[in-house]
Amino acid sequence: MIRLTMLAATAIATLSALAGPATAQDMVIVNAKLATGDGSAPIDQGAVVIDDGKVVYAGPQSGVGSFETDTVIDVAGQWVTPGIFASATTLGLWDVGAVSDSNDAAASSSDFGAALDVAPALNPSSQHVAVSRASGVTRASVYSRPTGSIFGGQGAVVDLGADANMVSKPRAFQMVALGEYGARIAGGSRTATYVELANALREAREIAGGRRVPEDSRLTRQDAEALAAVLSGEQSLYIVVNRASDIRQVLALRSDYPRIRMVLVGAAEGWMVAETIAAADVPVITDPMQDLPGSFESLAATQSNVGRMVDAGVKVAIGTLDGGTGEQPRNAAQFAGNLVSLQRVPRANGLTWGEAFAAISSVPAEIAGFGGLLGVLAPGATADVVIWDGDPLEVSSAAVKVFIDGIEQPLTNHQTRLRDRYLDLDESDLPKAYDW
Repeated sequence: MIRLTMLAATAIATLSALAGPATAQDMVIVNAKLATGDGSAPIDQGAVVIDDGKVVYAGPQSGVGSFETDTVIDVAGQWVTPGIFASATTLGLWDVGAVSDSNDAAASSSDFGAALDVAPALNPSSQHVAVSRASGVTRASVYSRPTGSIFGGQGAVVDLGADANMVSKPRAFQMVALGEYGARIAGGSRTATYVELANALREAREIAGGRRVPEDSRLTRQDAEALAAVLSGEQSLYIVVNRASDIRQVLALRSDYPRIRMVLVGAAEGWMVAETIAAADVPVITDPMQDLPGSFESLAATQSNVGRMVDAGVKVAIGTLDGGTGEQPRNAAQFAGNLVSLQRVPRANGLTWGEAFAAISSVPAEIAGFGGLLGVLAPGATADVVIWDGDPLEVSSAAVKVFIDGIEQPLTNHQTRLRDRYLDLDESDLPKAYDW
């Protein structure tokens, strides 16, 4: 064993000498550009102490003191951060979006809605999981899209570790769609959406109170029982809504159902009612790049949406990144970086670096119910740690080491194997038809 003191901390081991363990390590990371994920500015000459998969210390290197360990990682000025938390995503539920047999992100023909549970359908071996992990994403809140019902079902909080145990917390939240999308599902109008939501909550409350399912019930018993967890506050209710007037209607539900823990998803016009959202203490998960009026409910969309809500005191996480070229969970860091750059645009509202990184780490973890445990580097937190070769909010930077629960993770996937295969292609191996 080595007793580490900061007087002898440097150059004990190099990053390239680290071998990936099968179990959680005790380790000290030194000489880091450290971002703790709590919204504060990065720390020069920082250090992280990890013991049995938990963070013991994270802060200035001078404050470490002594710690017994076999492994000291000198990152030589590289960035060290908590893992990225992908908020409100379908990660792990599909392989090829256009192939229904490989896509479990929605159940449009099911007789159930709120009772659906994503946990059994999650695939930890999905290449989307592997690609996201290699990009510094270590946790995610995964949901099923509402399609046959305005309720999508019960989402789960997962880790992206390379093992079969993916689910950290099953049935963590419920998803419901309102606004334009919910109106299409409910019958073509917002009026139908609000009636369906009110009826579902009423029936769930009655059944939770011991009443039998009435013959004319629009909910199955399974759906009603699932919604009972929402009414009690056991599960958060993630509400897909964008228009400012719809947000006001949603927040008004608190008067009838005070125990519901709401989370607004989307909120393209959230900045217009930011003070109301903040006063209700309701967090928001949104795509910060939604800055064009792609629908009538987002006519007031702006890239300043996140910055204005944060300035008003709203807790905002970057999320809703499912797939597609620009909408992959690994792009969350790039989107956060855009918010930092937005500070330099006249009359725009962006975020500080610390605020932006918190929006993809500690804030989504707190919304998911893991405040202080995930998305931060602080005493007692889970050791989800990423070492980067540059500023993680710059598109030119990449994760070089990823730890989940203190266990180093593989960073290989189909994309890296294809890159390596064609990096130095011998043209003599080409078929003869290409020889011209």
